[in-house]
Amino acid sequence: MTATTATQMPPSSLHTPVIGWFDQHARDLPWRRPEAGAWGVMVSEFMLQQTPVNRVLPVYEQWLARWPRPADLAAEPPGEAVRAWGRLGYPRRALRLHGAAQAITERHGGDVPSEHAQLLALPGIGEYTAAAVASFAYRQRHAVLDTNVRRVFARAATGIQYPPNATTAAERRLARELLPDEDERAARWAAATMELGALVCTAKNEDCSRCPIAEQCAWRLAGKPAHQGPPRRGQTYAGTDRQVRGRLLAVLRDAVGPVPQTALDAVWDEPVQRARALDGLVSDGLVEPLAGGRYRLPLT
Repeated sequence: MTATTATQMPPSSLHTPVIGWFDQHARDLPWRRPEAGAWGVMVSEFMLQQTPVNRVLPVYEQWLARWPRPADLAAEPPGEAVRAWGRLGYPRRALRLHGAAQAITERHGGDVPSEHAQLLALPGIGEYTAAAVASFAYRQRHAVLDTNVRRVFARAATGIQYPPNATTAAERRLARELLPDEDERAARWAAATMELGALVCTAKNEDCSRCPIAEQCAWRLAGKPAHQGPPRRGQTYAGTDRQVRGRLLAVLRDAVGPVPQTALDAVWDEPVQRARALDGLVSDGLVEPLAGGRYRLPLT
């Protein structure tokens, strides 16, 4: 399905209202300011994966104050990145960001590369992050498909309530078709559609009265048919290995030196799950085992 047949109008008819809405309603976020630079944009993109803005903001500010350039982070042990990550969740992102900082320092003289292919070649950088940094930091023309953008396109252009669980080739094709031709306008469109999904076309409580393209939205015009695809993945936390891992890491982050096994045993009563979570942290490189049953955040 092309963008034109999905919306019954050319993609350009969506650009002006969405970008105009963004001009008036965009949040003033630190990574959107010119002084953030490409490194600030990259840090924000790592942190914002699966973590809401309000939780990211204080950690982001502290991170950039401590490590204003990739080389500053690269010079520190990876465990310090894990420590500074705090309770943002999914702490392997901290290790990946540290690895990217090292590669940027070694391969690119400490400057975040501007070429999409070079961004994609950095460790821990996938399709979405490379496109986001190239678009938001360097104002290039790329399809930036996060969860919010995919939901906006699914509803406005395709006429379904939710996109598939995993990004499809059809979604990528549609996103490319909807891109404005000019680089700067395409970058603005990417940010605007993301903001529209975050603030108005949300997963559970869409507010069509505030939407600049409600009159063109295929899903609304179809009567908002209910989701017919596979069940949407829910996120649970209480009682999971993720929760145990988080508690174990909290002990290690707060410690000034290696931690004995007994201190880790105290955070969770169920020994099998606790051991499994600790083994997973070690396997992921987030925790380093030492002689004598002690543990620490990684130094190498």
